[in-house]
Amino acid sequence: MAKPLSPQTMTIVKSTAPALQQHGVEITTRMYQRLFVDPEIKALFDMAAHESGAQPKRLAAAILAFAQNVDKLDVLKPAIERICARHVETHIKSEHYPAVANALLPAIRDILGDVASDEILQAWGEAYWFLADILINREAELYRAEAA
Repeated sequence: MAKPLSPQTMTIVKSTAPALQQHGVEITTRMYQRLFVDPEIKALFDMAAHESGAQPKRLAAAILAFAQNVDKLDVLKPAIERICARHVETHIKSEHYPAVANALLPAIRDILGDVASDEILQAWGEAYWFLADILINREAELYRAEAA
């Protein structure tokens, strides 16, 4: 089980929701640009969904929902289940999560500039790995069930 987020981290993440609402698609578009420099990771994605803009919009909406509900994750359980099922369907593995973190956090800074302070990026790094642990653990259960 993931270590709970600190109240300070939750407060910082929640405080970024307005910026995510305004710039979320720009951030996720930039994140995918960074992520897709790795052709093996790029091959895991439906490029038609990227080219249409649907995938960056979906991810931006998911990140915004997480920011808005970071203190009440039960609200997100149905979305987490859908994401995990999709990850298993597309063969996303735990070893892919560091690449996403290494693309997402700099993308936040790329788009928001100095507004994305070190404190904000540190909080988002903690929040990312908190959520990643939840996803990784659930996906492992789904992979085991699929193999059985």
